[in-house]
Amino acid sequence: MPLTDWTIDSWKRYPAAQQAEYDDPEHLNRVLEQLRRLPPIVTSWEVEQLKRQIAQVGRGERFLLQGGDCSERFADCQAHIIDAKLKVLLMMSAVLVYGGGKQVVRVGRIAGQYAKPRSSNTETRDGVTLPSYRGDLVNRIEFTPEARRPDPDRLLEAYSRSSITLNFIRSLLSGGFGDIHHPEVWDLDFVSHAERPQEYLELVDNLRSSLRFLDAMVGRPVSELARVDFFTCHEGLHLPYESAVSELPPLRDRWYLLSTHFPWIGDRTRSLDGAHVEFFRGLANPMGVKVGPTMQPEELVALIERLNPDDEPGRLTLICRFGADKVARLLPPLIDAVQRSGRFVTWCCDPMHGNTYKTADGTKTRHFDEILSELDQSFEIHADAGTILGGVHFEMTGQKVTEVVGGARGLTEADLAAHYESDVDPRLNYEQALEMAFLIARRMAGRR
Repeated sequence: MPLTDWTIDSWKRYPAAQQAEYDDPEHLNRVLEQLRRLPPIVTSWEVEQLKRQIAQVGRGERFLLQGGDCSERFADCQAHIIDAKLKVLLMMSAVLVYGGGKQVVRVGRIAGQYAKPRSSNTETRDGVTLPSYRGDLVNRIEFTPEARRPDPDRLLEAYSRSSITLNFIRSLLSGGFGDIHHPEVWDLDFVSHAERPQEYLELVDNLRSSLRFLDAMVGRPVSELARVDFFTCHEGLHLPYESAVSELPPLRDRWYLLSTHFPWIGDRTRSLDGAHVEFFRGLANPMGVKVGPTMQPEELVALIERLNPDDEPGRLTLICRFGADKVARLLPPLIDAVQRSGRFVTWCCDPMHGNTYKTADGTKTRHFDEILSELDQSFEIHADAGTILGGVHFEMTGQKVTEVVGGARGLTEADLAAHYESDVDPRLNYEQALEMAFLIARRMAGRR
C-alpha cells in the first residue's frame, strides 16, 4: 500500500545520526545527481523474491544465512577475495541444507557494505584530532587530514565497485562456481582438531553421495538444473547516498532501494523519531533492524508498527545482538512483547557484535565459544517461547585471517598478530565459519 505521508526526501525533516559532514555541499549534490542517473545494481523483482523467501524463514520453512565483511574495502574488490567469500558462504549453506533439512536463503554482507557507524565523530592521536573513519564510502583510514576528509566522489566509487562485485558473483554462480561435488573444493584440515571430526567428515561424505545419486538419476549434474539464489545486504547508513539510488520502478506503487536487496538499520540509528526510520519505512525492500541491549520491549513494538504497518510477512527481520552474558536476560522480554502484539517478524541472531572485547594490547577480538554460546542460548530461548530463530548473521571472511580466538584450531590472543587484516571489527575466518555451520546444523537437527 502506498504511503501518502512519505516522500523520498521526507527523511530530511528528521534528525539524522551517523552522517558524514562534507565541506562542499555543491560537490556532494553533483555526485548525487550522477548516482540518480545510473542503472540500478539490483532489481525490484529480485527484492520481492527475497521478501517471499524471508517470509518463509519466519514461518520456519527456510533458514537465513547472512555473512560477510564487517566493512568492505575498495582494495578488496579483487577476484580471489570475492570468490573466497562466496565459496565459504556456499559451503556453509550446503552444510546447513543437508544437516538442518531446510532450504537456505543466502544473503552476503557484500557488494555495498562500505559504510560504518562510529562511536565518535572524531579520533584523537598524539594530540591531533581528525574526523573518524566512516568506511571507504566516506573517507580513507589513514590518519591524515586529506585521508579523513569526507569525499563525495567516493560515493560513485562505492557504487561502481558494488556493481562490479555483484556482477562477478552472478557470473560465478551462473558458471557453476563452488561445485561441492569435488573433494578438493572442501578445505577440511581444521576438522582433525575438532571435538567431532568423524561426524563432520561423514556429513560431507553423505552430502557428496547424495549429490552423486541425484546426478545419476537425472543424467547430469544437479547444479546445472537450478540457479543458486544469492542476495546482498548492507547497513543503510548514508542517507543521501541511499535515497539517491532508490527508485519508483514502472508498474510498482512503492519505492525500492536498488543498491542492495536487503538493507538494515543499525542499533545506533533506529530511533523512532530519526531520519533512518523515516526513510526506510517508505521502501518496499525487506529489511533488518539491529536489536541491541538498550532496546525496550515497548520501543521494539512501536518500531515494528512504524516500519511495517501492514504487517507484511517477510518485510521485517529483527537481528538481535546482545552478548553471551546478556541474551538470557534481554531477549525473552522482547519476544514476549512481539508475541503479544501479534505482529509477524523474522528472528535472526547476530552473535558477533555483543561479544567483542579488547586484548591487553588493545586489539579487538571475539571468542568463538562466546559467539557459539549466544547462538545456542538464542535457539533455546526461542524454542521455550514457541517462536522460531530463523537465521544467523556473521561477520566472516573466506580468507585465513587470525582475528577471532578459539575454534577447532584453538587460536589464542598470541596468534592474532599473524594475519590480522580487518580495519574495523574481527571476523570469523574460513575454518571458523565452516565449523560454525557444522555446529548450527547439529542444532537444527536436534543434536547438541
